[in-house]
Amino acid sequence: MSNDEIRDRVIKTLSGIVPELDAATLKLAKSLRDQLDIDSMDFLNFLIALHEEFGVDVPEADAPKLGTIDACVSYLEQALRQRTQA
Repeated sequence: MSNDEIRDRVIKTLSGIVPELDAATLKLAKSLRDQLDIDSMDFLNFLIALHEEFGVDVPEADAPKLGTIDACVSYLEQALRQRTQA
């Protein structure tokens, strides 16, 4: 799966949590919490939705590593690559 495909699916997943999300104005390197004003429960729901979408477990300790769209894409790309190599 390409990074573009992962990014598109991450944004689609995020829009399920934040319905008012405007993907055209989303800044890929800016904190999701800051630009979307989501609380910790919304962020947790986003991580759960990512797990459901990609089948990738995100340990609680790794949650801070997924603070931006770019970070989510990097994390998921690496996790998916490791899963296919196993």
